[in-house]
Amino acid sequence: MQDLYADIRPYQDSEVAAVLDRICQSDTVHRALLKYRLPLLPGWLRELMLPLAKRVLIKQMADVHTVQDFQIWMENWIGRLLAKTATDVVVRGLDQMNPQQGHLWISNHRDIAMDPTLINYSLHNAGWPTSRIAIGDNLLSHPDVGDVMRLNKSFIVKRNITNKREKLAALQQLSNYIRHTLDEQESVWIAQREGRAKNAIDMTDTAVLKMMALHGRERKESFAESMGHLRPVPVCIQYEWDPCDVMKARELVAKARYGTYSKEEGEDTRSLLTGITGNKGVIHIDFGRPLTDEEMASADVMAAAIDQQLRDMTEILPVHHAALGLLQRQFDCHTDLPAEAVSAELEQQMRDRFESEERDVQKQVLLAYAMPILLQHGRSE
Repeated sequence: MQDLYADIRPYQDSEVAAVLDRICQSDTVHRALLKYRLPLLPGWLRELMLPLAKRVLIKQMADVHTVQDFQIWMENWIGRLLAKTATDVVVRGLDQMNPQQGHLWISNHRDIAMDPTLINYSLHNAGWPTSRIAIGDNLLSHPDVGDVMRLNKSFIVKRNITNKREKLAALQQLSNYIRHTLDEQESVWIAQREGRAKNAIDMTDTAVLKMMALHGRERKESFAESMGHLRPVPVCIQYEWDPCDVMKARELVAKARYGTYSKEEGEDTRSLLTGITGNKGVIHIDFGRPLTDEEMASADVMAAAIDQQLRDMTEILPVHHAALGLLQRQFDCHTDLPAEAVSAELEQQMRDRFESEERDVQKQVLLAYAMPILLQHGRSE
């Protein structure tokens, strides 16, 4: 039987052994693991330890034979990671839905790897099946990263296609695969837009919704009927601290000044690793309620409904007030808005993140952290 989705789907159990062999033989993987586990060790000493790292990884993978085995191994690793990089993970809303049914989780997008990782971590801890994950092909420039992510139930969104006919065919294939997944009672995670919301303004791109509805064209379904089959549920992810905050601010400042921003080679991978290993403070993951038929009447109506749920689920944290207070005092911005008093320690933590940066970057960092308050008052800059 022809595999219609072989070039984009996650790896299957029959492919696990070959993929793990590639991963276990990769010095790039061994270097990354050593740097994560032993960050203070001199680079030359980590190089000497590569053969040991290889033997340890091969031993750990000895009992991994299926995708589920790999995800169980990943769960232990993620648990240790969150213990080091987060002070708490708060999950709400899953008790309102049926774990035996597949759902389309549509979330805001703040971190390349951690957003879908935290969705699946929350599902697993609640006794739910994990979901398949939509990732852009820009993240697969390094084959080892691609192997790990596809082994972890990720499927590929082809972004780097310029030919219009080929692009439409790729979008149709992607839409069909998402419908195929939901028809199998599996869940899917997808971000509400392409790329992270670097300015912290979470807005659903209607192009993403229209892509997902393409599967209904051949069936003569309306937009609402096509989306109804996917059972979409908005999910709000909040990080108290964003490990990539300064990197995002630099990019936004460069775009504002020069009209464009060219990523350096490997920048996406660096952002991915920074997001994984950096301090996040308290993390909130709120699963919303399933969208109604009326809320899926059109792409515009659906986008507005998703955005409204995300705003309703966003919690105003002390760090947001700290950012607003610093904006008011250091940049004379939004001085009419109420900023609650916060501890001097929290304000200093905020300053420490950007004090070495130029003034425009400092302001952009603060705007992103203050954005939940600004949006409450109808402002976005």
